Amino acid sequence: MKKVIEIVDVIDTAKVYAELSDANSGGICVFVGAVREFTNNEEVVALEFETYEAMALKEMGKIADTALAKWGLNKVVIRHAVGEKSVKEPVVIVGASSAHRDACFEACRFLIDTLKETVPIWKKEKFKNKSVWVSAHP
Repeated sequence: MKKVIEIVDVIDTAKVYAELSDANSGGICVFVGAVREFTNNEEVVALEFETYEAMALKEMGKIADTALAKWGLNKVVIRHAVGEKSVKEPVVIVGASSAHRDACFEACRFLIDTLKETVPIWKKEKFKNKSVWVSAHP
């Protein structure tokens, strides 16, 4: 298993280390994106995520394959949650393992940045008095 690509209801941050561990990896990097309490000085109640799952998984697979090849990674994890998420709850996790730290650091940034640019996942920001859909691609 070189890559784990999933759309899930709940992100389990504890299992990612085991998924990325590899006897040939001296470096493991993980990025977790979570719901923050304020956006543009407005208090966030929750975020809601929707996706076109088949397309999202296909795009996430392309991102993982690119990272594996470009940085010579041993393993990659890309997992995004759907549904309503509360403040502090994780909504996305990406990770990479490689022989050396530089490769997994660079790959991890590529994974999250490219996911946000290309994967069809939409976010509704829920505030106390309104809700706003945010573009899938900033």
